[in-house]
Amino acid sequence: MSTIADNLSTLAERIRSAALAAGRAPEHVRLLAVSKTKPADAVREAYAAGVRDVGENYLQEALAKQLELSDLPLTWHFIGPIQSNKTRAIAEHFDWVHSVDRLKIAQRLSEQRPADLPPLNVCLQVNVSGEASKSGCNPEALPALAQAIAALPRLTLRGLMAIPEPTDDPAAQAAAFARVRELQAGLNLGLDTLSMGMSHDLEAAIAQGATWVRIGTALFGARDYGQV
Repeated sequence: MSTIADNLSTLAERIRSAALAAGRAPEHVRLLAVSKTKPADAVREAYAAGVRDVGENYLQEALAKQLELSDLPLTWHFIGPIQSNKTRAIAEHFDWVHSVDRLKIAQRLSEQRPADLPPLNVCLQVNVSGEASKSGCNPEALPALAQAIAALPRLTLRGLMAIPEPTDDPAAQAAAFARVRELQAGLNLGLDTLSMGMSHDLEAAIAQGATWVRIGTALFGARDYGQV
């Protein structure tokens, strides 16, 4: 059975190969280890193998892991849907938020970000495939939303995040990720981050400019929803 260190080595080579194939520098693509439903010990093992950035979808699970792993200099990313009653804890305990999709949430994060912490790095989640089941703002609403969020004082707008409709068709994968890249370029805000691509489609995402690939299954193994 492969270990987390083995999986990380395999992923690093996938990322490197994909970046080089796209004419990009591999160091411009970073791996975000998505540890939802995985225990803190798995994150500790990943840290020992070289992981420094951890993404979590569920707030209470994340806070418990942060407490257990407080001895490690990890950078924590919130990547799940955000309810209004969760913004204070997110603003206080995370370095990045990838899943901002409406102004109200961004305003609350800005207002509740502690003054002794640097501004919170945020990405706007865009529903590029138009799926009713997915969070994210409509592409048409993106320019106005981005302008408003870029002006908030305790946030730093870094880029876009997307979770396109799953497909095994490389052309469809490429088209969806290209759309996200084009939407970001059209904002003309000098943004530097594209959070897109997961275990099954990271190559297509990297080819279209991903700077963060969010990896869970290929790093930690299949999710166990009976275990938090």
